[in-house]
Amino acid sequence: MNITYLECGNCRKEHPAGEVQGLCRSCERPLLARYDLKAAARTLKKETLAGRENSLWRYREVLPVHDDENIVSLGEGMTPLIEAHNLAAGFAPKIDLFIKGQNPTQSFKARGMTTAISMAKELGIRKVAVPSAGNAAGALAAYAARAGMSAFIFMPADTPRANIVECWQTGAYVTLVDGLITDCGKIVAERKDAEGWYDVSTLKEPYRVEGKKTMGYELAEQFGWRLPDVILYPTGGGTGLIGMWKAFDEMEEMGWIGSKRPRMISVQSATCAPIVRAFEQGKRVADEFENAA
Repeated sequence: MNITYLECGNCRKEHPAGEVQGLCRSCERPLLARYDLKAAARTLKKETLAGRENSLWRYREVLPVHDDENIVSLGEGMTPLIEAHNLAAGFAPKIDLFIKGQNPTQSFKARGMTTAISMAKELGIRKVAVPSAGNAAGALAAYAARAGMSAFIFMPADTPRANIVECWQTGAYVTLVDGLITDCGKIVAERKDAEGWYDVSTLKEPYRVEGKKTMGYELAEQFGWRLPDVILYPTGGGTGLIGMWKAFDEMEEMGWIGSKRPRMISVQSATCAPIVRAFEQGKRVADEFENAA
């Protein structure tokens, strides 16, 4: 297995790789996958990336899954950088502005689900569950179908119809809940043990971050190994921000980039902005955002 161990991002307690893991067994905070980066760098070289497959799995040595047969992929990642000339023209002084997009299931959630479901397959998991307000549900449903797993999805009743239909069409079991995504999450947490579900909720397992971190690798590769000055990110559950920062640290350790980092901007809706509020208040942990909409 490429992963040498899992480490709690809070208390640093190590957990064994190759076993089904959720949160840290000591403090119940998210786990992060750690690799032997010196060993990875022997075969993963930035000079030879151009000859590898055009997906996020081009960074194979720093992604989970031991056996390639367990990779569940729909061709996600290595998405194009689109220069936004017209939008950039509205800024003074002039800036170079790029937008990164296009993925299976039409959202960046595909990145996290390919690694999460691939690891679930390798660990012998047959049932997965997630609370979602839209895109994560569609991605989970598609990747679970690809892997031959059963997907159990809990969505707020006011979720856009297109997202609900997407899950139905790929064979997921969908339950609509009168409430918010947090209410959906509580249902998954309460029932997962009895139902035999593996909870792939945001930051409740270690592997969605690993797929999301490839945005950091791709940005570095596509910009000629010079990171942008600023990255604006639609925060969602925050795994992309965490993942990209993790990718930058991994690349620096492998000698691919220096210590300079981009300014990271967490973008959230004004009606549901727990990370923005926590940042502005100088808090280390974000509180639940009451009356979110």
